[in-house]
Amino acid sequence: MQPKDDVFSLCGKTVLVTGASSGIGRQAAVSCAERGAAVVVTARREEALRQTLGELPGEGHRLICADLTRPDEREALVGALPALDGVVHCAGVSTRTPCKLITEEHIRQVMDVNFTAQVLLQTALLKQKRLKSAASVVFLASRAAEYPSPGNAIYSASKGALVSYAKCLGLELAGRGIRVNCIRPGMVWTDLILGQGIDEAELREAQLKYPLKRFGTPADVANLIVYLLSDASAWMTGSSLDLSGGGEGILI
Repeated sequence: MQPKDDVFSLCGKTVLVTGASSGIGRQAAVSCAERGAAVVVTARREEALRQTLGELPGEGHRLICADLTRPDEREALVGALPALDGVVHCAGVSTRTPCKLITEEHIRQVMDVNFTAQVLLQTALLKQKRLKSAASVVFLASRAAEYPSPGNAIYSASKGALVSYAKCLGLELAGRGIRVNCIRPGMVWTDLILGQGIDEAELREAQLKYPLKRFGTPADVANLIVYLLSDASAWMTGSSLDLSGGGEGILI
């Protein structure tokens, strides 16, 4: 547990983490709890979410299972929340489809989770006044928003839209002292990339292109999330931060 006068501490803060059932979302929840936050975890998969809850040190944590693409479940989640000092939007999906094969269903499948549900959740949080003054909102975007790769068009578009939205949101909330920032990771070792059909041996070879000779880990991203939630980043808003192991222009 961290002392309350530590600007990097999250003691006394309540944080909502979406997409907390696995990957970066799960590690973000664990890291926030380790820094002293009371964490509310949410995701669609209840069993996996309970595993996350079981990994959280400390007390005061809560689990609220919700599919954020469903308006009724989204509203029920927000209605059950306490006042929040931080929100970490980690929910996301990724599928690779060549541009010539993109369908309306594919667009909806990706955009509904990666963009629409996150925007509408944030709208509900604001309407129901769930964010405290000086709260911090963190969106997990991606370097794919700027750096293309074959088959990744809709995923890249969803993350680019999220970055643009977050910048506007930051301007609108600045008068209340609420900060809004994005993290744009490069490749991170999670089930999300391992589930895209790319051979793991190919991925391990590709990571050597990064100057630091590796892809990121969920903990690498979670550490930056903790910083953006903490008082140490009190003068940061509207930022879109690359976290890439030095891999300028490299996605895979």
